[in-house]
Amino acid sequence: MNLTKLLSFLAVLLISIIPKTSAQFEFKYKLCGESDTNFHTYQTNLNTTLNSMSSDTQIKYGYYNFTSGKQPDKVEAMALCRSDVTVDSCRSCVQSSVATLPTICPNTKDAFGYFEDCLLYYTNYSAFHVLTDQPQYTLRFDGNVTNMPNFNSTLTKLMYHLKNQASLGDSETKFATGKLNINSNQSLYGLVQCSPDLSMVNCSTCVQRLINNTFSRYFIYVNKKGSLFMAEGGRVVAPSCNIRYELYHFYDNVTYVAQPPTQPPQLPQSSASHTHQDVKSRKSNKAAVIVAPIVGSLVLIIIIIAAIFILLSKRKQGTFSKSFSKEEMEALQSLQFSVGTIKVATDNFADENKLGEGASGTVYKGKLPDGQEIAVKRFERNAILGDAQFKNEILTLAKLHHRNLVRLLGFCLEEEEMLLIYEFVINRSLDNFLFDPMHRASMNWETRYKIINGVARGVLYLHEDSRLRIIHRDLKAANVLLDADFNPKIADFGTAKLFKIDQSQAVTSKVVGTHGYMPPEYLAQGQVSLKSDVFSFGVLVLEIVSGQRISSFRAAETSDNLLTFAWKNWVEGNAWNLVDLVLPSASSAEILRCIHIGLLCVQNNMVDRPTMSSVLLMLSSVSMTLDVPSQPAFFTQNPKLPTTPSQGNATDQSNSSPYSVNGVTITELQPR
Repeated sequence: MNLTKLLSFLAVLLISIIPKTSAQFEFKYKLCGESDTNFHTYQTNLNTTLNSMSSDTQIKYGYYNFTSGKQPDKVEAMALCRSDVTVDSCRSCVQSSVATLPTICPNTKDAFGYFEDCLLYYTNYSAFHVLTDQPQYTLRFDGNVTNMPNFNSTLTKLMYHLKNQASLGDSETKFATGKLNINSNQSLYGLVQCSPDLSMVNCSTCVQRLINNTFSRYFIYVNKKGSLFMAEGGRVVAPSCNIRYELYHFYDNVTYVAQPPTQPPQLPQSSASHTHQDVKSRKSNKAAVIVAPIVGSLVLIIIIIAAIFILLSKRKQGTFSKSFSKEEMEALQSLQFSVGTIKVATDNFADENKLGEGASGTVYKGKLPDGQEIAVKRFERNAILGDAQFKNEILTLAKLHHRNLVRLLGFCLEEEEMLLIYEFVINRSLDNFLFDPMHRASMNWETRYKIINGVARGVLYLHEDSRLRIIHRDLKAANVLLDADFNPKIADFGTAKLFKIDQSQAVTSKVVGTHGYMPPEYLAQGQVSLKSDVFSFGVLVLEIVSGQRISSFRAAETSDNLLTFAWKNWVEGNAWNLVDLVLPSASSAEILRCIHIGLLCVQNNMVDRPTMSSVLLMLSSVSMTLDVPSQPAFFTQNPKLPTTPSQGNATDQSNSSPYSVNGVTITELQPR
């Protein structure tokens, strides 16, 4: 948490302690920007904007926007009502919102508030005709979907249909509701809405982003018992668009039509206007007596905490700058960027340039003055292993050059920033395609096979062909980036382990990586080797073939994990049961051979696993006879299962019936 955010938090705390003189409208969700000390002119413009919005008698079709002032104190504000609510409900919601949001977000130039019938958003950046999908409010209903594949298929069709309908709207409304039958007894209801100022393309893109970033991350989850579930209902709300689905008819059959009110609207008593007269008239002497000592005490606390925070930040910055040796800094001098250049390239790390975020930091898209597009990883100072990963990634990637590795362009270590600058890879990471129910179908086998081969070549370069022998230690779908032609590029070397050229294994006291991709000898004993990456590669191959994530694999009614399910079916001659349903059987021999190779890579005994040079040879030579794999790591034993394959060789299984398990995925648990 930086100083600005800390002060903002304390300011909100201060307001929450001050006694309220009247009941306050409560948002379902609200988010305030960073506090700004130079706020007087912006406050005047904000009051003008919000007063106009609250007194407007003709909020056309539930949408209203207003601009006041000039940069840097220009205010752009918008209010958007659900198009199925009545005129009075819309107007009441907007009036309450504009009266409340500034009071709970004081001295901030950006604020977002959402209530059931409307949302309000204001900023000093351009907001009109601009796709703004952040911030986001997510809510889900953790029910019990009985037939997840059918439910997921119905939901996908419904959302795509409503997205297309809404995007075809005009400059007054972009809104669609509808339902699809899940079965003869149950229907699924959905809603999609965009801000009417968006173009058709931007509306469609905004909705698609909400679907891509949320459905597979939050609405498919694991309960406390470890069982896979899909939310029966959920919604995602952003300034430019929002989506929702439920198992009940939650929307009205009335479309908003603007009508003049019978009487001029009156602002609630908790008006947002901050003029001197308003404040003076609402304060009583008794309230002043109560508030004064509270304000004085909290101001003193803020000053003390801010001073401590500044001292600690300076101390930490000095410590980190010493983590590079003089020789290292001299060798890396040509890779250093100024913080000013990167701030200009990313529009000061604007939310609309955010590509993703992880445990150690956030990645932003940017453009250098020469027009080159870049990706900037901004490390969090408080991130676990953040400093170590930053240094490790620079020292590792600066010496590596291969078409299947992401290219490090440079770094920045100035002021409070730790930044890594990479080449921009347009299709982001493999997991965005592979584990997304809507995108996975677009990944045909030729594309997947190209990715498998490219990753294999990249890992082989790390192990045998680079100037250093490098163990990646965190090879997974999220760390494989895809360029415009879906060529893979291995990324994220923050936890990579450097070996001497003649070294093949070591023991580490700190186990880092992602569960599911780490082999048993590494988890249990800290033993890291070339075969650690081979194991991770095998898991990745099985994920690519099945379209399912190792951490969330579910097959019918069994409790098998991905590795166990793959091996059992391969032994029984039914390896096709693992294959993603969207893949045709035309390339069955090649697909089954990849399953075989994947099983060789995930064997429990690391000595039995092939080297990456052998793996690449197996992939390129279809005539090469493959060994019979032993049972994989983390195997769930079944006493009735034979220990040898029923058909002797995986290549004999191409006649197995083409059947696939459900391909939905899970990630984080986000309760409603």
